[in-house]
Amino acid sequence: MFDDGVHNRAKIGFVLLATEQTIEDDMMRLCPEGVGMHFTRAANPDSITVESLSAQADDLARAASTLLPDGSLDVICYACTSGSLVIGEDRVFAELSKGAPGARPTSLISGVIGALRAMKLKRIAIATPYLDEINQREVTYLENAGFTVTNIKGLNLEKDSDMIRVRPDFLLDYAASVDTPDADAVFVSCGALRTLDVIGDLEKRLGKPAICSNQAMFWDTLRRAGIRDQFTGYGSLLSEF
Repeated sequence: MFDDGVHNRAKIGFVLLATEQTIEDDMMRLCPEGVGMHFTRAANPDSITVESLSAQADDLARAASTLLPDGSLDVICYACTSGSLVIGEDRVFAELSKGAPGARPTSLISGVIGALRAMKLKRIAIATPYLDEINQREVTYLENAGFTVTNIKGLNLEKDSDMIRVRPDFLLDYAASVDTPDADAVFVSCGALRTLDVIGDLEKRLGKPAICSNQAMFWDTLRRAGIRDQFTGYGSLLSEF
């Protein structure tokens, strides 16, 4: 005798960086009952540069193929903000679909763009942990998607193992510091940062919407899987959209 299993509402897959240490905890913290969160990893060094991120493209299909090979995965996401904008959504989607052809492909930058559009936010101030070379790519990518970047500031960290150790209380102050009066919202970029811990407080402090990578990715993957649940305490994106 069979039923639909414990993950009877949706099954979502995430391809993480090999060095990633934050996203799994964030996704499982929010995961609603009946939804499965499944994780795999693509090879990368403990170095987040344009070169190292570009090289990840060649391992995405292999990594995706290791998730639920029975074909029951509903959505698959490349869970790296900087990687998805450096590689580009089209290439990311193509590689994920090679490995998991039955799942809807998405990426972390796709989730951010979708969230900003759903909330009708056009002018964005951005806080990142990245090197300048990645920040420059991010500005270009988001402006090509139709947004105006009013300010961007990075911590100039190269190692993913450093990004995961940035304290949430520091992130709250740091993210607030990048805001500009003409920005519709502040976006804190990077799935390695523990911004989910403080995103609700950041939004309250700013008096305007605040988006962070893992919040937007969680929202995007659930919506693509047909899950409309809302969540309080993590900003208006998850409570209202």
